[in-house]
Amino acid sequence: MTPFEQTNFYLAKAFAVANLGADVERMLLTPRRELQVKLVVQLDSGAFKTFTGFRVQHDNARGPFKGGIRFHHEVNLDEVRSLASLMTWKTAVVDIPFGGAKGAVLCKPAELSANEKQRLTRALVRALHEVIGPDKDIPAPDVGTSASEMGWFVDEFELLHGFAPGVVTGKPLALGGSLGRDAATGRGTLFAIREILRLAGAGEIAGKTFAVQGFGNVGAWAARLIAAEGGRIVAVSNSRTGVYNQNGIDAESLWLTYQKGEKSFAAGAGEPITNAELLAVDCDVLVPAALGGVLTAENAGRVRAKYIAEAANHPVTPEADEILRKRGVLLIPDILCNAGGVTVSYFEWVQNAQRATWTELKVNAELELKMAEACRSVWSLSQEAKVDLRTSAFLLAIQRVVAATRLRGFH
Repeated sequence: MTPFEQTNFYLAKAFAVANLGADVERMLLTPRRELQVKLVVQLDSGAFKTFTGFRVQHDNARGPFKGGIRFHHEVNLDEVRSLASLMTWKTAVVDIPFGGAKGAVLCKPAELSANEKQRLTRALVRALHEVIGPDKDIPAPDVGTSASEMGWFVDEFELLHGFAPGVVTGKPLALGGSLGRDAATGRGTLFAIREILRLAGAGEIAGKTFAVQGFGNVGAWAARLIAAEGGRIVAVSNSRTGVYNQNGIDAESLWLTYQKGEKSFAAGAGEPITNAELLAVDCDVLVPAALGGVLTAENAGRVRAKYIAEAANHPVTPEADEILRKRGVLLIPDILCNAGGVTVSYFEWVQNAQRATWTELKVNAELELKMAEACRSVWSLSQEAKVDLRTSAFLLAIQRVVAATRLRGFH
């Protein structure tokens, strides 16, 4: 299945419970707008190169389109379409007034200088500025982009439209960014794990074992915050290397080494381990926090974790999802588990609109409230409808989007 087909597969399961009718389902599945743009950018060498950019605006019944922009060499329109759809359901499941969108530029960011990335970002803004804005469509960082790109993004947009800090989130603090944004997706993952463990009657995070695949921003924050609550991190990996230690890994120390850019960041922390091996380690909670599609029909049977917290977007294929559920593994779906990032993006947007600045304490407290409430709602609906958590999360989101769509009137 393609990424968009995978998303629609999960939606179909929720549609079967919701019984909305084919016409309503078609409206919910169809993106409002899909853009492909060509960006001609001058490189530092003086040569010009053409890049392809995408922006898919999926649904805005509940508020402005919302979703990140990734710079990646393997991205395509189908993947962007899938991620835009996921954003619609993610914002709805945590009940923030946004819709869903996603964007991307086909490039290898590691091969571009800072000046080249700045020129590329500004070219993207010029190509999209008529269909984005604080009350239209609000981008954010994603894979391959950061606060730096968002700073260039907001500056270029303001050159064209005047002061509008809310046009993007995930900005540098000095340009209206929010405290707590960097840690938000990892912290939201912590809150989701904590709440679901309690609801499942499994107790607290303290004393449980965790394996984290992916040690970028999301995985590193999740690992460090889990460890701070008494969880034992037994395995960590990135795209190059990994480490396993049943006695526990010092996640904070590992992060300090990783920040130095050392390829062998895990040296001395335990036994070497590959990404594939990490997925099968003996642990209570497996946290895939890297790219999608890592758990498949081929390796799902080897998973020994009791719980899977999807910190990455669609890390589990539909075939693997079926295998894992039949084996009794409880999955916390991505549209719930990793919604902390977009939730704090919403807080940033609110602060920009109010010309206010929240303390990090307030940001984290509000995030915890949102994540806990969403987890309880998804859990309650799953019990009521007798469905798994993923189907319940999609069902809850669908109900909210349909309610807004009906109130606006079909046209």
